[in-house]
Amino acid sequence: MCLIAATPVGSSTHADNPPLPRVDADACRAADVGVQVLGSGGPIAEGGRAGTSYVVWIDGQGQLLIDAGPGSFIRFGEAGLKVRDLKAIALSHFHADHSAGLVGILNSGSFEQTSEPLIFIGPAGASVFPGAKAFLAAQFGRSDSAWPYLHGYLDGGDSRRPMIVREIAADDTENGILTSIEITPDLTVAAVPVHHGEVPSLGYVVKAKGRRIVFASDQSAFSAGFELALKDLSPDLLVAHHVIPEGEGQPIGLHRPPGEIGRMAAVISPQRLLLSHHMTRSLSRLEEGLAAISVHYTGPTDIADDGTCVLL
Repeated sequence: MCLIAATPVGSSTHADNPPLPRVDADACRAADVGVQVLGSGGPIAEGGRAGTSYVVWIDGQGQLLIDAGPGSFIRFGEAGLKVRDLKAIALSHFHADHSAGLVGILNSGSFEQTSEPLIFIGPAGASVFPGAKAFLAAQFGRSDSAWPYLHGYLDGGDSRRPMIVREIAADDTENGILTSIEITPDLTVAAVPVHHGEVPSLGYVVKAKGRRIVFASDQSAFSAGFELALKDLSPDLLVAHHVIPEGEGQPIGLHRPPGEIGRMAAVISPQRLLLSHHMTRSLSRLEEGLAAISVHYTGPTDIADDGTCVLL
């Protein structure tokens, strides 16, 4: 496994809002399997980081998009990605910092020619949050939507590739229920509910040409089912979200602090841990956070930037 970053990783200088990094996808494109970070930031505009987004490269194509936060449209283009190459899009939940870039990416795909269906995976609705089908209909439905001219993504009209929507129940965060979806013979996505306050949310386990990547997504320490389902999985890579520091007053009902990230990693036992979805409040105490992680997990831990590429 090899990690290639657009800017240096593992340094406390990340708290200083680094300059806009150059995204270079050549290494990921050349690998059998690579994971590229399109957006490593959080919900606040704090510098040169796009909102959370990842792409899994397989044999030179970006085939799976995980989340599409604000700014991921730009990173998508910088990386030379094409919507026509995507086999599936999986959104973890419908907070804006994970989904607001989707429209721009799909609109860009309107200028590409392919009739192959696109699989869309997301959580079922709960509380004030829509499910995957309602989320898409509110944006692309033929009527009463924000962008009805893109309705072809839902019904195949206007020569656009239709989306096949897989809506996954996300309410049981205790029992470790995995829902597996085969995208291609070389690509499988398994969804597992995670606890993120009242927001229906999914973590993902991706199997690509025999490599396994876990995207923990936004989750709190109350995600018992996630740990149950993935115990001793030993994936090639675990991507965890580094949103809050240690200490009192942190919203533990939404996110894991670093110590809990470390404990989760110790349960799952990944070959490498990649911290992403950063906020200034966590990066400003990075060394403290890394120390808290290392109490439980002593494997390699890297700090993602926009453009970071992990070769698997």
